[in-house]
Amino acid sequence: MNNKEISVIGLGSMGVTIARLYLEQGYKVTVWNRTAQKADALVAKGAVLARSAAEAVRAAQVAVMCVYDYRAAEAILAMEGVAAAMDGRLLVQLTTGSPSDARDAELWAHRQGATYLEGAIQAAPDQMGQPDTPILMSGAQAVFREAEALLKVLGGGTVYLGETASAAAAMDLATLSTIYGTLLGFMHGARIAEHEGFDVAEFGRIVAGIMPTFAAFLQHEGSVIQSGDFKISQSPMRISVEATQRILQTAEDSGINTEFPAFAAGLFKRADAAGLGGEEIAALIKLLR
Repeated sequence: MNNKEISVIGLGSMGVTIARLYLEQGYKVTVWNRTAQKADALVAKGAVLARSAAEAVRAAQVAVMCVYDYRAAEAILAMEGVAAAMDGRLLVQLTTGSPSDARDAELWAHRQGATYLEGAIQAAPDQMGQPDTPILMSGAQAVFREAEALLKVLGGGTVYLGETASAAAAMDLATLSTIYGTLLGFMHGARIAEHEGFDVAEFGRIVAGIMPTFAAFLQHEGSVIQSGDFKISQSPMRISVEATQRILQTAEDSGINTEFPAFAAGLFKRADAAGLGGEEIAALIKLLR
């Protein structure tokens, strides 16, 4: 894949950014989008607008797709001539989907004689193309190694997760679970701050300050889970049993929403009842299993 030609299918905010990054690196970029007008600014910068999705695929050995969801991706791949045009090409699917979506997409690509890589972008469009831009990738290792240089145009923080095509989508969901769990806790904390008359912006600044330490703590707990050794190393489970109960009690006393702390306190209470209170907090995974 030494020739600097690429096709970009889908010109939402991320697709436009992807195409622009390749243009800036001297690639010949062919683009296609259902609404052709979205390509105008890219064409002005040197991109070639394909008349159809099939024409876009035929224009280069590598097609990068980033559309709204897998239903949209499947509809495009089902368009006239697209399947036939895939033969001998690489499809890099950067559309967000589930592990099963990724498995199905790889099977489809292989049936058309194409190779396939699944990717999950963990950054906003304006964070793309940086040395640390995080992008999760999975698929055949030989294919990934061959495509690695062109993928680095999109971000230097690419992480290859192995040959199982669904790995990137699965890891994306795992990290999103962490993010949404943190977000729910943050929102509940904001309600506590509001109720007590604190400046919520100051609360946000304090949380931002502890995040690097919290991240290191989570990394440690991940290592504990992987090791299977749950002896107390940093945080005994029992501390969190008591802490989450205090958060719940405070919410009840304050008359604020109790859904998040009730869920958290309930999990830790069940873990304690299961005899895990004297182990590292990571032992909560045993309850979830």
